[in-house]
Amino acid sequence: MNNAKGHEWGQVRNTLFSKEEIAESNLRVALIGEIIKAREEMGISQKKLEELSGVRQPVIARLERGNTSPQLDTILKILAPLGKTLYIGDLKNS
Repeated sequence: MNNAKGHEWGQVRNTLFSKEEIAESNLRVALIGEIIKAREEMGISQKKLEELSGVRQPVIARLERGNTSPQLDTILKILAPLGKTLYIGDLKNS
């Protein structure tokens, strides 16, 4: 961000959180964003995703709001009907 508040938050964030915590937060935001994007691109509701994945709609809603840290098996159950999977690759310059 180029504004003063954005710059200020970046400094505060780097002071309050470790590099690992920031990386984890960024990964969580990216993962949730991809789940929401895939669901919306498929034109399915959270309720329909519940039917397809077996993960209850309230759990999906909490995940999409970032109010939970779901288990890996829950993420995989949600990703499968969206035609997605997790990929593990090398972190470069992190």
